[in-house]
Amino acid sequence: MALPSSFLRRTLLTAISAATLVATTAQAGSFNNARSLAMGGTGVATAHPAAAASLNPAMMAATHHDWSDDFGLILPSVNARFADEEEVLDQVDDLQDAIDNFDELAQEIKNFESFNLTEAERLRDEARLAAGDLLEQLEAFDKDTIRINAGAGLSLAVPSPRLAVGFFANGSLTATVRGEFDEDDAALLRKIAEDTTFDPEDANLEDELKSRGRILASAVVEAGISFAHALDLGNDHVLQLGVSPKYVQLRTFQYTESIGEFEDDDFDAADYETEKSGFNLDIGAAYAFGENKQWNTGLMVKNLIPMELKSAQSRPDLDEERYTLELKPKVTAAIAHTGNYHVVTAELELTKQKGFGYADDTQWFSVGAEFDAWRFAQLRVGARQNLASNSDNAGIEEKTQFTAGLGLNPFGARLDIAALVSDSDLGAALEFGAAF
Repeated sequence: MALPSSFLRRTLLTAISAATLVATTAQAGSFNNARSLAMGGTGVATAHPAAAASLNPAMMAATHHDWSDDFGLILPSVNARFADEEEVLDQVDDLQDAIDNFDELAQEIKNFESFNLTEAERLRDEARLAAGDLLEQLEAFDKDTIRINAGAGLSLAVPSPRLAVGFFANGSLTATVRGEFDEDDAALLRKIAEDTTFDPEDANLEDELKSRGRILASAVVEAGISFAHALDLGNDHVLQLGVSPKYVQLRTFQYTESIGEFEDDDFDAADYETEKSGFNLDIGAAYAFGENKQWNTGLMVKNLIPMELKSAQSRPDLDEERYTLELKPKVTAAIAHTGNYHVVTAELELTKQKGFGYADDTQWFSVGAEFDAWRFAQLRVGARQNLASNSDNAGIEEKTQFTAGLGLNPFGARLDIAALVSDSDLGAALEFGAAF
């Protein structure tokens, strides 16, 4: 018998497989490179040339340290986040135990009823109690969600105040798994638990349980080129301008299946995908001021052309909702102070981004800092607050996140690591590159 708990475990694995499938057209990822992630997700006013193509192309034409103003490379940058606010994996383990226990009791009833009616009746009582426990666990599992964010990216840049050129390929991926309890299962399990005229061994959970698992995944993958130029305004005032024309692909995945009908061999992820592609544009600006140009401001408009895509409907019989993945312009303003051995920055997203499916809406206010040890090592810290977080959202709320990281730069090569933690999230990033 295909046990419900086995179904849930396969659902988790399927979510990861679906995430991989959704993102195969590019190296998928939430492209906050490791330095950016360690500094609270900032970068609009502080990006190094290689990361500037995605964070703010204008920064490719800004003034940088002489050890990083000729060439920059990221190959690759990878990161992942995992949120399991309701300890869903522990719940899956508990469901596994409850289902196994009921299945074993039902089999023992069959073994004893032909020669020991007293023992068979005792086992029936145990099975009824097990059905009641299973009902409570399934009800508790309803609407609990796991969220996975994963990604990768690569880029290269040749910075210059006259004409800087860069290339980038990256993306963003979110996959969620959610349990959905069906009230018909409550009637079945209560009948087993409370109706003494019903024999638990006659229950066919494989065919009769209707509770289900739902997987939602979305990916935005992009590849493009970036150009930047420093515009002399006179009197030692310089404005950097940048643009990134790019090709964007949106993909969604929605899969819902009841416990009894789910089979590994029947699953074809491509049947539950939708896809849309098109060209888009990022634009950015940066301006340095102060006696020693120690202050820098940045403005970035990402995804100037709105795009959207509806998810597939895998279970029309359930009147299943089709979710909309929206890619709308995101405007971010930032300011940074730079010294010989430090960078301190703050930035604010001026527009709210609508979450897909069970994801929270986001509008981040972020702060970050970097402390430099003679160009060979950097210590980074940051924090960000989601101003658009909604406690009534359908999934896991994203509020305050704290970040930290370390950079190493031996002889032009770079290794950056970062970590993220919040009430619901744990995350990390790793990046290799070069700058000279």
